[in-house]
Amino acid sequence: MTMKTLHVDLGERSYPIHIGADLLGKAELLAPHIRGQQVMVVTNETVAPLYLEKTLAGLRDFTCETVILPDGEQYKNLDILNRIFDGLLEKRFDRRCTLLALGGGVIGDMTGFAAASYQRGVDFIQIPTTLLSQVDSSVGGKTGVNHPLGKNMIGAFHQPRCVIADTTSLATLDDRQLSAGIAEIIKYGLLGDAEFFVWLESNMAKLMARDNDALVYAIERSCRDKAEVVAADEKESGRRALLNLGHTFGHAIEAGCGYGKWLHGEAVGTGMLMAADLSMRLGWISEQDLHRTEDIIDRAALPVRAPAHMDYDHFLEHMAVDKKVRDGKINLVLLKAIGDAVVTGDYDTALLRETIEAHRALAEA
Repeated sequence: MTMKTLHVDLGERSYPIHIGADLLGKAELLAPHIRGQQVMVVTNETVAPLYLEKTLAGLRDFTCETVILPDGEQYKNLDILNRIFDGLLEKRFDRRCTLLALGGGVIGDMTGFAAASYQRGVDFIQIPTTLLSQVDSSVGGKTGVNHPLGKNMIGAFHQPRCVIADTTSLATLDDRQLSAGIAEIIKYGLLGDAEFFVWLESNMAKLMARDNDALVYAIERSCRDKAEVVAADEKESGRRALLNLGHTFGHAIEAGCGYGKWLHGEAVGTGMLMAADLSMRLGWISEQDLHRTEDIIDRAALPVRAPAHMDYDHFLEHMAVDKKVRDGKINLVLLKAIGDAVVTGDYDTALLRETIEAHRALAEA
């Protein structure tokens, strides 16, 4: 399969996204983006046995060290982040070093934040190995860690030097992680690409069966959609906030259940459906569009109901600790139509309560 390359256009900080099979370990993709001699590869206990050796083979011309972290969202915190800094300092890494994130979204976010912080900023490269990280978290420069009171509330914008998405790494992904990645793919169709949403309705079975051509198309289209948004609004002062469709509800579910109980994509899938439900109650989308949204999320084997134990007050407690809160008002990404999302605080909180309680009641049933 021919490698496809997209570009995130950010002037001097522009970078390529390479998508294709068997890209791990290709020195010609890595070397042009490493300005010094020292490379710290950060990965986790699950990914290291699978892909670390192959990745290091492409870094033979550099001085490489590794940090292997525990695997899971529950480890995305400041205590575990310090293990990266420990490795960098113990091995005397200088300001021209490069950090390389080899893993899913947790590894990418933590490695990027370490790179943004170490000696006030060093280079890093993203090699995402999950579908979710290939289509979302590896692109755009959002980095950070969780706090017990809120997801991704501690972090920085720090763009990678390049992103290498090797589709062969998806072969080792379990079905639950595959579905979590498809949630973020669905998001791009819902928020601004109605044509892509229709394609997803026709091709969901192929994605679930891991058809390579379908996966490559979905990854490329998702990255292209995101790259256009990031180029227009790098630091989320306007349009980029649309990429948080489903995330305010989803982050509340993750925090309310305990990080790691629900995968991020699972929570976002339910969160998108709740956003669509509220949009329908506001009269913005039709009941048919709500059913289309629920159907595609269900066909992706994602949960379509919120946790039964989370009532309205429980949701609000966690939604209030969100980056989109402005002057005490919870802004939400809602739908005017499939393919047309808006960020707004202009909604009836009574209808928000109805949405939350309806999903909770259905979960209990």
